Amino acid sequence: MPGENLSREEAHERAAILSVERYDVALDLRSAVAPATGEGPRTFRSTTVIDFRCSRPGAASFADLIAPAVTSVRLNGRELDPAVVFDGCRIALADLAERNTLVVDARCAYSRTGEGLHRFEDPEDGEIYLYTQYEPADARRVFANFEQPDLKAPFTFEVTAPEGWTVISNSATDGAPSPAEGGGVTSRFLPTRPISTYITAVVAGPYHVEHDHYSRALDAKAVLDIPLSALCRRSLARHFDADEIFTVTKQGLDFFHDHFDYPYPFGKYDQAFVPEYNLGAMENPGCVTFREEYVFRGKVTRASYEHRANVVLHEMSHMWFGDLVTMRWWDDLWLKESFADFMGALSQVESTRYTEGWITFANRRKSWAYRADQLPSTHPVVADIRDLEDAKLNFDGITYSKGAAVLKQLVAYVGREAFLEAARHYFKRHAYGNTTLADLLSVLAETSGRDMTRWSRAWLETAGVNSLTPEVVYGDNGRIAELTVAQAADEAYPVLRPHRVAVGLYRSGADGALERYARAETDVAGASTVVAELAGQAAPDLVLVNDDDLTYCKIRFDQASLDTVRERLGELTDPLARALAWSAVWNLTRDGLMPARDYLDLVLRFAGRESDIGVLHGLHQQARTALTFYVAPDARPETGRALAEGALRELRLAEAGSGHQLAWARFFATVAESKSELNLLQGLLDGSAEIAGLDVDQELRWTFLETLTAEGVADADAVAAERARDDTASGHRHEVRCLAARPSAAVKADAWAEVVDSDALSNALVEATIAGFAQPGRRELTAPFVGPYFASIERVWASRSIEIAMSVVRGLFPAHQDRLATLAATDTWLADHGAAAPALRRLVLEARDDLARSLRAQACDAAL
Repeated sequence: MPGENLSREEAHERAAILSVERYDVALDLRSAVAPATGEGPRTFRSTTVIDFRCSRPGAASFADLIAPAVTSVRLNGRELDPAVVFDGCRIALADLAERNTLVVDARCAYSRTGEGLHRFEDPEDGEIYLYTQYEPADARRVFANFEQPDLKAPFTFEVTAPEGWTVISNSATDGAPSPAEGGGVTSRFLPTRPISTYITAVVAGPYHVEHDHYSRALDAKAVLDIPLSALCRRSLARHFDADEIFTVTKQGLDFFHDHFDYPYPFGKYDQAFVPEYNLGAMENPGCVTFREEYVFRGKVTRASYEHRANVVLHEMSHMWFGDLVTMRWWDDLWLKESFADFMGALSQVESTRYTEGWITFANRRKSWAYRADQLPSTHPVVADIRDLEDAKLNFDGITYSKGAAVLKQLVAYVGREAFLEAARHYFKRHAYGNTTLADLLSVLAETSGRDMTRWSRAWLETAGVNSLTPEVVYGDNGRIAELTVAQAADEAYPVLRPHRVAVGLYRSGADGALERYARAETDVAGASTVVAELAGQAAPDLVLVNDDDLTYCKIRFDQASLDTVRERLGELTDPLARALAWSAVWNLTRDGLMPARDYLDLVLRFAGRESDIGVLHGLHQQARTALTFYVAPDARPETGRALAEGALRELRLAEAGSGHQLAWARFFATVAESKSELNLLQGLLDGSAEIAGLDVDQELRWTFLETLTAEGVADADAVAAERARDDTASGHRHEVRCLAARPSAAVKADAWAEVVDSDALSNALVEATIAGFAQPGRRELTAPFVGPYFASIERVWASRSIEIAMSVVRGLFPAHQDRLATLAATDTWLADHGAAAPALRRLVLEARDDLARSLRAQACDAAL
């Protein structure tokens, strides 16, 4: 719609003249349980009162609202004609006074895409659940507002809902709910502190709720008491481990109070686990929402609990970084996401039982960053965000994980205490306000005494990733005469950065394991830096640049070190050093410098020794990627057989009942292909086969069944029977995925039509259908859709919500048609569609780059 994609210039112009004093928002959600009329979208009544000021009386501006219908608009007592002032997404406001009151009565639509107010019907019991998700700009789908982060205000919400529902929002309720005329009850909430529109929230439905509380003495007289709650759907309650969630929550609150010296500012702390959620979680102050997949229906490994704890702490960090102090515009999105990613890992390692957090960060989170930073769409941590579509796409590996890695480097550069003291100044100076990069640099310069301008220019305002390679010269005595670190940059981004790094030397210990015997920290600058402290050391078997993972870079090896890694990677005793070595060889593989089959050989030889379950999960995912995209096509069948045989071997060797056994079982299911392997999966399903200690619970059953379905061993009847065993929302998603995975041209055509030509599916079912459609094992079945993909994506982008459009454009790109003809078709589309939406072009450019990378890696592997 015209005007839906708000630009940065429009936001700056509006903020220059408007300031918002308060919002009163009334939502009537009783229609959520009413029978559908079949005429247009299901809607609810939304009434908004906004008090705001205008510094230029007589000026014109606009409010934001995306709604099927507006009943009335009143500005300063004047009735405005909705047909004249409302264009479907904006309300024109003319002749503003110094002080203004806007009243908008609208019919807003429930969402099935996870954007705005999402409505979900539980197939297990028929109950209806609602929740909101707004970032970056979907509050306007629920109530009229000024939808930009720097127009903060207090919000007062009033929600009318069916009796018996739980209703929560950002603040506590103002007394007990009262009966509503016509049935149901009305909950009124206390005014919030000044917050941005995108972090307001409402969660409503017959949720299962568990309660706890957190107390902390602030000083000799004051005690901070924070009511805690955790919510999930009633049908998930039997799986809900709220006690574990509360434990991590309290540990996090202790950590952040100890280090931030600013009391939690939003009163209560609710955490709702909600269905069909597009994100991992969202930091709505006092009302955090999470995807309900974090309520584990079956056995999961420690890595899943670790990841959930990290997400809980990431969102909690946002209460300060993002909610209390908010970026002015989405250019500085990193001011909250990079900090939350870093602080989530730091607090996890230092306050919970998941002390391996930095290992996971080095191996998995930074892998996301390295990929994003080598795409043609890479950008500085501080990005150039022209509009809301740009903002939506910049919730990426650079904003999150590269930014967090850069902050870890910053801590090494300025010192931990100076960094945390800067955070404390930052909160106190800018509480309930909005900031830019300059505000952060100012407090960092104060507390560290360092020149932050040069550091920022190198790390925050330039794109690309450097590589660091050790170069060793030995003396006649066999000892190190000189060790230098060579720094290189991408051709497109030739920036050599200052790095504070540790260089570790490793050699065989008494038991034959590789252990560090020397370490030196140094400042790497320019193309070559001598590490003088390591001169005279005995010759190492392995030189590990960026030991302890202090900086953000791609690690390379000198030839002797690479030979050691190839032969003895599993003998590294330190789990972080081992994770860094795994990360390095994966980057070599992605960059086409190591044949994919060499990487898979390392996985087959050494992954079985990997003690860190999070690293093991990462290796399994990367091995699957290498087999699917980077192994030379002619070598795929033999390589796939070897990988499946190795996975089964490790599955049988793993400790019975362990997380490692479960991880290998899941991986084996994704690579199994021979008749005997598929028979084993079928036997594990029907009980005719058994692996000691392996509990084939419902989630694992679906994992096995998806492979059997994709390979044509199981049919629609088998899927229907499994759904009968698991008649739940999760079961329905698995069913849809398995049905779309069947190796049939007709099935693929139907799946394509359901996603591309229809908008009947919810966001979760779109995701499941795409996942089933895009199976790598039968490339010939998806080959006919290359042309239709490029013919349809502009229409999809124009007609669907951005969340669904992104899923379709990314998920249906013909990545499995990895040949030059597909690359040429992509280039033709890009050449012929220069005027297409920039965000759409970015997605296609990224997919094109991944495809070109696959072809380069295959060429490297073919030369093996």
